[in-house]
Amino acid sequence: MMKLLTDIEPEAKVTVKKIEGGSEVKRQLQDLGISEGIELIMLAQTPSHEHSGAISVKIGDREVALGHGVAEKIYMDKGGVMLSLLELEQGDKGVVRALGGGKDFVGWLSELGINEGTEVEFLGHKPDSTLIFRVEDKEIKMGEGQASKVLAQYEGSPIQINYLKEGEKANVIRLIGGTSVKERLEEMGLKEGAEITLIRKEAAAPTPVRGKYVRAQLGDQLITIGYGTAQKVWVE
Repeated sequence: MMKLLTDIEPEAKVTVKKIEGGSEVKRQLQDLGISEGIELIMLAQTPSHEHSGAISVKIGDREVALGHGVAEKIYMDKGGVMLSLLELEQGDKGVVRALGGGKDFVGWLSELGINEGTEVEFLGHKPDSTLIFRVEDKEIKMGEGQASKVLAQYEGSPIQINYLKEGEKANVIRLIGGTSVKERLEEMGLKEGAEITLIRKEAAAPTPVRGKYVRAQLGDQLITIGYGTAQKVWVE
Protein backbone atom coordinates (compact mmCIF):
# COMPACT_ATOMS: atom_id res chain seq x y z
CA MET A 1 0.00 0.00 0.00
CA MET A 2 1.42 3.37 -0.99
CA LYS A 3 1.92 6.15 1.55
CA LEU A 4 3.22 9.70 1.37
CA LEU A 5 6.87 10.03 2.35
CA THR A 6 5.80 12.39 5.16
CA ASP A 7 3.73 9.57 6.72
CA ILE A 8 6.65 7.15 7.00
CA GLU A 9 8.16 6.30 10.40
CA PRO A 10 11.90 6.84 11.06
CA GLU A 11 14.24 3.96 10.13
CA ALA A 12 11.76 2.54 7.60
CA LYS A 13 13.15 1.54 4.20
CA VAL A 14 10.87 2.47 1.30
CA THR A 15 10.80 2.53 -2.50
CA VAL A 16 9.62 5.60 -4.41
CA LYS A 17 6.59 4.60 -6.47
CA LYS A 18 5.10 7.86 -7.74
CA ILE A 19 6.00 11.55 -7.80
CA GLU A 20 3.18 14.07 -8.14
CA GLY A 21 3.51 17.70 -9.18
CA GLY A 22 4.89 19.35 -12.27
CA SER A 23 8.25 19.23 -13.96
CA GLU A 24 9.74 21.69 -11.44
CA VAL A 25 9.10 19.29 -8.53
CA LYS A 26 10.54 16.37 -10.46
CA ARG A 27 13.66 18.38 -11.38
CA GLN A 28 14.22 19.37 -7.74
CA LEU A 29 13.97 15.72 -6.68
CA GLN A 30 16.20 14.54 -9.53
CA ASP A 31 18.85 17.01 -8.32
CA LEU A 32 18.75 15.07 -5.03
CA GLY A 33 18.97 11.73 -6.84
CA ILE A 34 15.30 10.83 -6.25
CA SER A 35 13.19 9.26 -8.97
CA GLU A 36 10.66 6.45 -9.21
CA GLY A 37 12.16 3.10 -8.21
CA ILE A 38 14.79 4.61 -5.87
CA GLU A 39 15.10 3.14 -2.35
CA LEU A 40 15.30 5.48 0.65
CA ILE A 41 15.65 5.09 4.40
CA MET A 42 13.53 7.60 6.32
CA LEU A 43 15.53 9.30 9.09
CA ALA A 44 13.45 12.09 10.62
CA GLN A 45 11.10 15.03 10.17
CA THR A 46 12.69 18.14 11.65
CA PRO A 47 11.35 21.63 12.26
CA SER A 48 13.40 24.27 10.45
CA HIS A 49 15.34 26.99 12.23
CA GLU A 50 12.95 29.66 13.50
CA HIS A 51 15.03 32.65 12.39
CA SER A 52 14.76 34.24 8.95
CA GLY A 53 17.19 35.52 6.36
CA ALA A 54 20.19 33.93 4.65
CA ILE A 55 22.89 32.84 7.08
CA SER A 56 26.50 33.94 7.28
CA VAL A 57 29.28 31.53 8.28
CA LYS A 58 33.04 31.78 8.65
CA ILE A 59 35.38 29.25 7.06
CA GLY A 60 38.99 29.99 7.91
CA ASP A 61 39.29 33.75 7.29
CA ARG A 62 36.51 33.81 4.69
CA GLU A 63 32.86 34.77 5.18
CA VAL A 64 30.31 32.80 3.16
CA ALA A 65 26.55 33.33 2.76
CA LEU A 66 24.18 30.36 2.48
CA GLY A 67 20.46 30.14 1.82
CA HIS A 68 18.35 28.03 4.19
CA GLY A 69 17.88 25.30 1.57
CA VAL A 70 21.65 24.82 1.34
CA ALA A 71 22.40 25.17 5.07
CA GLU A 72 19.88 22.52 6.13
CA LYS A 73 21.68 19.98 3.91
CA ILE A 74 25.04 20.44 5.68
CA TYR A 75 25.38 18.12 8.68
CA MET A 76 27.66 19.25 11.50
CA ASP A 77 29.27 17.60 14.51
CA LYS A 78 28.85 20.04 17.41
CA GLY A 79 30.25 18.59 20.61
CA GLY A 80 29.44 15.03 19.57
CA VAL A 81 25.87 15.85 18.45
CA MET A 82 24.90 15.72 14.75
CA LEU A 83 22.90 18.78 13.67
CA SER A 84 22.19 20.54 10.41
CA LEU A 85 24.08 23.82 9.97
CA LEU A 86 20.73 25.62 10.07
CA GLU A 87 20.19 24.44 13.65
CA LEU A 88 23.30 26.19 14.99
CA GLU A 89 23.14 29.53 16.78
CA GLN A 90 25.32 32.62 16.55
CA GLY A 91 28.87 31.88 17.73
CA ASP A 92 28.50 28.09 17.49
CA LYS A 93 31.28 26.10 15.79
CA GLY A 94 31.12 22.63 14.30
CA VAL A 95 32.85 20.29 11.88
CA VAL A 96 31.18 19.20 8.64
CA ARG A 97 30.51 15.45 8.76
CA ALA A 98 28.12 14.88 5.84
CA LEU A 99 26.60 16.74 2.89
CA GLY A 100 23.02 15.85 2.04
CA GLY A 101 22.16 17.49 -1.26
CA GLY A 102 22.78 14.78 -3.84
CA LYS A 103 25.67 13.87 -6.11
CA ASP A 104 26.59 17.37 -7.33
CA PHE A 105 26.17 19.09 -3.97
CA VAL A 106 29.68 18.25 -2.75
CA GLY A 107 31.25 19.95 -5.77
CA TRP A 108 29.18 23.12 -5.41
CA LEU A 109 30.04 23.51 -1.73
CA SER A 110 33.70 22.76 -2.33
CA GLU A 111 33.87 25.93 -4.43
CA LEU A 112 32.82 27.84 -1.30
CA GLY A 113 35.46 26.07 0.80
CA ILE A 114 33.00 23.70 2.48
CA ASN A 115 34.04 20.04 2.57
CA GLU A 116 33.73 17.13 4.96
CA GLY A 117 36.10 17.88 7.86
CA THR A 118 35.86 21.68 7.46
CA GLU A 119 35.35 23.69 10.66
CA VAL A 120 32.51 26.19 10.28
CA GLU A 121 31.56 29.04 12.60
CA PHE A 122 27.96 30.28 12.54
CA LEU A 123 28.13 34.09 12.44
CA GLY A 124 24.42 34.87 12.26
CA HIS A 125 21.59 35.76 9.92
CA LYS A 126 22.05 38.36 7.21
CA PRO A 127 19.48 41.18 7.15
CA ASP A 128 16.46 40.57 4.95
CA SER A 129 17.45 42.55 1.86
CA THR A 130 16.49 42.79 -1.77
CA LEU A 131 19.55 43.24 -3.99
CA ILE A 132 19.16 45.18 -7.23
CA PHE A 133 21.75 44.38 -9.89
CA ARG A 134 22.37 45.49 -13.44
CA VAL A 135 23.14 42.52 -15.69
CA GLU A 136 24.27 43.65 -19.12
CA ASP A 137 21.48 46.15 -19.98
CA LYS A 138 18.69 45.22 -17.55
CA GLU A 139 17.95 45.43 -13.83
CA ILE A 140 17.13 42.35 -11.79
CA LYS A 141 16.15 41.82 -8.15
CA MET A 142 16.92 38.90 -5.83
CA GLY A 143 17.23 38.04 -2.17
CA GLU A 144 20.42 37.28 -0.23
CA GLY A 145 19.88 33.52 -0.44
CA GLN A 146 19.49 33.49 -4.20
CA ALA A 147 22.42 35.88 -4.69
CA SER A 148 24.64 33.57 -2.63
CA LYS A 149 24.31 30.96 -5.40
CA VAL A 150 26.11 33.19 -7.94
CA LEU A 151 29.92 33.24 -7.96
CA ALA A 152 31.63 36.07 -9.81
CA GLN A 153 35.20 37.17 -10.48
CA TYR A 154 36.01 40.43 -8.68
CA GLU A 155 39.54 41.90 -8.72
CA GLY A 156 40.99 38.49 -9.53
CA SER A 157 39.17 36.52 -6.82
CA PRO A 158 35.87 34.58 -6.74
CA ILE A 159 33.14 36.23 -4.66
CA GLN A 160 29.46 35.58 -3.97
CA ILE A 161 27.65 38.52 -5.54
CA ASN A 162 25.83 39.48 -2.33
CA TYR A 163 29.25 40.60 -0.99
CA LEU A 164 29.66 43.21 -3.74
CA LYS A 165 29.37 46.82 -2.61
CA GLU A 166 27.17 49.37 -4.38
CA GLY A 167 28.66 50.29 -7.75
CA GLU A 168 31.10 47.37 -7.86
CA LYS A 169 31.23 45.24 -11.02
CA ALA A 170 32.14 41.59 -11.46
CA ASN A 171 31.84 38.83 -14.06
CA VAL A 172 29.77 35.70 -13.41
CA ILE A 173 31.92 32.56 -13.33
CA ARG A 174 29.65 29.92 -11.78
CA LEU A 175 26.09 29.19 -10.66
CA ILE A 176 25.82 27.01 -7.56
CA GLY A 177 22.79 24.74 -7.45
CA GLY A 178 20.77 22.12 -9.24
CA THR A 179 19.20 22.26 -12.68
CA SER A 180 16.10 24.16 -11.56
CA VAL A 181 18.17 26.79 -9.71
CA LYS A 182 20.49 27.32 -12.67
CA GLU A 183 17.60 27.62 -15.11
CA ARG A 184 15.95 30.35 -13.01
CA LEU A 185 19.21 32.30 -12.71
CA GLU A 186 20.02 31.96 -16.39
CA GLU A 187 16.55 33.27 -17.28
CA MET A 188 17.50 36.40 -15.33
CA GLY A 189 20.58 36.82 -17.54
CA LEU A 190 23.07 35.37 -15.05
CA LYS A 191 25.17 33.30 -17.40
CA GLU A 192 28.89 32.59 -17.33
CA GLY A 193 30.83 35.68 -18.38
CA ALA A 194 27.95 38.14 -17.86
CA GLU A 195 28.95 41.46 -16.28
CA ILE A 196 26.99 42.26 -13.13
CA THR A 197 26.90 45.48 -11.07
CA LEU A 198 25.30 45.93 -7.65
CA ILE A 199 23.14 49.05 -7.88
CA ARG A 200 21.71 49.09 -4.34
CA LYS A 201 20.25 47.06 -1.48
CA GLU A 202 16.74 47.59 -0.16
CA ALA A 203 15.13 46.37 3.05
CA ALA A 204 12.79 43.49 2.27
CA ALA A 205 9.77 42.05 4.04
CA PRO A 206 10.85 39.45 6.60
CA THR A 207 11.29 35.98 5.19
CA PRO A 208 8.41 33.68 6.25
CA VAL A 209 9.37 31.17 8.92
CA ARG A 210 9.96 27.83 7.25
CA GLY A 211 8.08 24.72 8.26
CA LYS A 212 9.41 21.20 8.57
CA TYR A 213 11.71 19.22 6.35
CA VAL A 214 12.41 15.53 5.87
CA ARG A 215 15.76 13.81 6.29
CA ALA A 216 16.42 10.55 4.49
CA GLN A 217 19.30 8.35 3.43
CA LEU A 218 19.88 7.55 -0.25
CA GLY A 219 22.61 4.95 -0.56
CA ASP A 220 25.44 6.35 1.56
CA GLN A 221 24.26 9.96 1.23
CA LEU A 222 22.13 12.00 3.63
CA ILE A 223 19.54 14.14 1.85
CA THR A 224 17.10 16.82 2.99
CA ILE A 225 13.72 17.33 1.31
CA GLY A 226 11.39 20.26 1.93
CA TYR A 227 8.18 19.13 3.63
CA GLY A 228 5.93 20.36 0.81
CA THR A 229 8.00 18.51 -1.78
CA ALA A 230 8.05 15.33 0.35
CA GLN A 231 4.23 15.42 0.36
CA LYS A 232 4.34 14.83 -3.40
CA VAL A 233 6.37 11.60 -3.08
CA TRP A 234 4.45 8.32 -2.79
CA VAL A 235 6.40 5.33 -1.45
CA GLU A 236 5.88 1.70 -0.55
